[in-house]
Amino acid sequence: MSTWIELAVASHYPEFAEEILLSCGALSVTMTDAADVPVLEPLPGETPLWPATITKGLFTAGTDLDLVRAALAEQLPDGDTASTEILTVEDRDWVRAWLDHAEAMQFGERLWICPTGREVTATDAIIVHLDPGLAFGTGTHPSTSMCLDWLSLNDVADKTVLDYGCGSGVLAIAALKLGAASALAIDIDPQAITATLDNAQTNQAAERITCAGIEHALTEQYDIVLANILARPLIELAPKLAAATKTGGRVVLAGLLERQAEEVRAAYAPWFDFETDGERDGWNRISGVKRG
Repeated sequence: MSTWIELAVASHYPEFAEEILLSCGALSVTMTDAADVPVLEPLPGETPLWPATITKGLFTAGTDLDLVRAALAEQLPDGDTASTEILTVEDRDWVRAWLDHAEAMQFGERLWICPTGREVTATDAIIVHLDPGLAFGTGTHPSTSMCLDWLSLNDVADKTVLDYGCGSGVLAIAALKLGAASALAIDIDPQAITATLDNAQTNQAAERITCAGIEHALTEQYDIVLANILARPLIELAPKLAAATKTGGRVVLAGLLERQAEEVRAAYAPWFDFETDGERDGWNRISGVKRG
């Protein structure tokens, strides 16, 4: 039976720890209460964490966690000294465990993400069939769900789409199911490319999607550019993604925390006029239209 390793981080900044763990290759990140303090009914719009929170990142066996610890020491703010613990996690059928509790999720009026074994009965539903697999992205994370909301509420018919950091390909495939003409899906992880191609085949969208690694030269411009990654790469990619967007085209950026929105917006301000931000559970989505 396979094993995984888990790095548990006790920090004063659990959301920063979450972002760092994900950027270091964590397959998943969870937060747990370190002191058995209940979080009672929050005020509207609040998503409180516990006073003492443990952030746990799950990694494949063999990952050099010393490098992850070094990243935490370097990037946590205000000299926060995080204590860490390494745990071994035995393998299990994670997909089956997820499917036992997963339900179809609706975005906007017609778009649905539907796992195996579930049905959507709405007659006008546009359905993306998707299960967890090799890559991130089932629609449950606030960043992904806000991007799916944007796609469902905007006209993507006959548009060309770039999904940069595609993960499972859920955003590109959703755009194609909503009528987009074609999509280019790019990711740094070869497993993400495999997952995207498999999911596109499942959703009868394989003929309209192209997948590539980040070394792919972006020589064309697109009507819609989606990038659901993290704040730092979003900032670094601003000139590249702006150049890949047509004049009058739309950019949708996610994977950033609310406190990072101003810095990300500033990186794209030379090229884009911004629309109202999306906000959910401490995460932000920025969208805008490229100026001529």
